[in-house]
Amino acid sequence: MGRDNDSYQQAFILLGFSDRPQLEIILFAFILVFYILTLVGNTAIILLSIMDARLHTPMYFFLGNLSFLDLCFTTSIVPQLLWNLWGPEKTISYHGCVAQLYIYMVLGSTECVLLAVMSYDRYVAVCRPLHYTVVMHPRLCLQLVTVSWFCGFLNSFVMCPQTMQLSRCGRHTVDHFLCEMPALIAMSCEDTMLVEAFAFALGVALLLVPLSLILISYGMIAAAVLRIKSAAGCKKALNTCSSHLTVVSLFYGTIIYMYLQPANSYSQDQGKFLTLFYTIVTPSVNPLIYTLRNKDVKGAMKRLLRGEKGAREA
Repeated sequence: MGRDNDSYQQAFILLGFSDRPQLEIILFAFILVFYILTLVGNTAIILLSIMDARLHTPMYFFLGNLSFLDLCFTTSIVPQLLWNLWGPEKTISYHGCVAQLYIYMVLGSTECVLLAVMSYDRYVAVCRPLHYTVVMHPRLCLQLVTVSWFCGFLNSFVMCPQTMQLSRCGRHTVDHFLCEMPALIAMSCEDTMLVEAFAFALGVALLLVPLSLILISYGMIAAAVLRIKSAAGCKKALNTCSSHLTVVSLFYGTIIYMYLQPANSYSQDQGKFLTLFYTIVTPSVNPLIYTLRNKDVKGAMKRLLRGEKGAREA
């Protein structure tokens, strides 16, 4: 194939925000604060969903998995980013870049499917409440999470080798703050039409298909809510779904905009800030979104702080 051997040996230079040196210290503080919020918030949700028996339900099983994904997703990016922002060193080893790309794509793709799974859970909770425990039994929940992870690994194992095998003609400067697929494709010196076609097809499968399922689920939920005559019942149904719908909007909005466009129309500056939003900001606000209007989580937090045993049955 005539690939350049040096393209596989040398480290990459992550330009990040080095063209805005006055912004780097501000971004360092901003990202560090949000990373700490991500660690604390998502770890709290994972611990609560494990320790409190009242949260041993499908909804919190999926939420715990989402928090675990967000923790790993952010941690695969932020330490390297903080290191690059703090000092003059902007490099990442070739193998480090490959590992970051694989992990980033596995976790991001898995989250796309998991959010669709969570919307199905909300559909069953609102539209079939009497059959909820029968339909959403533990084995099905585990199978749905397994399918989500399988889709994530499949996408990563298909796209990452194709992206990294592109000839770069000795180029090692990535105009981004992480090893991300669109940025790596854009730095190639060969025809990338086939790789872009694969990326678009998998993007449709892993972005638009789950999003379509989410919209169908919420369309059926909306129809069910409109049939509820009591104001209290309507409010309860809306509270059940509003948190998840907010998270879906934040996550899918930026992801679809970034990944379903050709690489030649990809604006690096715009892409950097959008990536910063869904990799740093969104994982940190997810715990807040899910807890601010959630009495179960707030109750579990109070019981944990008071030292009560979560395993105690009501």
